[in-house]
Amino acid sequence: MATPMTPDEWLRALRAEGVTDIVEMPGWRTNNRNHVGLWGPVHATMIHHTAGEGPGLPKMCFDGTPQLPGPLCHDYLDRTGRLYLVGSGRANHAGTVAENAYRAVLNESSVHPAPDAAEPIDGNRGSYGLECENSGKPGREWTARQYDVAVRVQAARCRHHGWSADSVWAHKEATRRKPVAPRLDMGDFRADVAERLAHAPGWNPDEEDEDMPKRSNPKVKATLARPGGEWLTVPLTGGLVTGPADYSGTVFLRLSGVPAGASIQARYVETRDGKRSKTGPLVEHAGTSGDTFIGVTNAGGHVDSAAALAVEYIVFDADTHGLVGGQAQLLYWK
Repeated sequence: MATPMTPDEWLRALRAEGVTDIVEMPGWRTNNRNHVGLWGPVHATMIHHTAGEGPGLPKMCFDGTPQLPGPLCHDYLDRTGRLYLVGSGRANHAGTVAENAYRAVLNESSVHPAPDAAEPIDGNRGSYGLECENSGKPGREWTARQYDVAVRVQAARCRHHGWSADSVWAHKEATRRKPVAPRLDMGDFRADVAERLAHAPGWNPDEEDEDMPKRSNPKVKATLARPGGEWLTVPLTGGLVTGPADYSGTVFLRLSGVPAGASIQARYVETRDGKRSKTGPLVEHAGTSGDTFIGVTNAGGHVDSAAALAVEYIVFDADTHGLVGGQAQLLYWK
């Protein structure tokens, strides 16, 4: 969960991500519903479709309707790929949402379950909303430009907050009130957001120099009460390095509850079909008073075909400990 972006931060993030066709609607910076409910902390970014099309939709999203006051989203994306900045703050876009759907994006789960019937969560408080022009009729595809900008918009939100692509959800994934149309596969959409997050902001696939490395900064997920005396894989989410690829870089880990002087070993590991397929050289560390910080570095590794890069470690002389978190800084060449 995070502090909501300011209007200036949002503009900088969009431009850095390569979104250039932007319309700042007059008054968007203060257009919100903060006076009727809480806004933030935020934990997700939602994508919607309008169920209608036409030039009057940006104004409707800004003003709202007699039944539902605006803003009805934070950003409106038309079929040409033009992005309208509609509001900054609480917006009437999500309504109430199912708790299981909320927990999935809150915990950045790779599994997004069908929403429960009960909807006890205020979705407008903790989620950004992107409204996309699409009638939802059968056969009405998203334009290539519109889809590309939608991916960039959601990646910009995630990149700013350090979220993985699993913080992106669709309105249809949060409530049973919405139909499944338009036929946007959210698994594919999140994969495209994750691919963009694996590169520097502004990355364009068709302009990529194959001799230049790609950047990957997968998120290290905190887990408590981890057992000592056995090899433990570090849960990484988003931006994973998959083979065949050469790589270099470091994964930093922060551990709690490790006795001072306790022996710690760590190494890179490759997994294939969920099983360890190859391990890298061991790195030795010792526990310290307070939290213990360790780094796993490889300046010239290779990931085999169909394998994924991960990190594992073992703590001796401790019954349990906690993985507080960490940061990955990796470069790889396909």
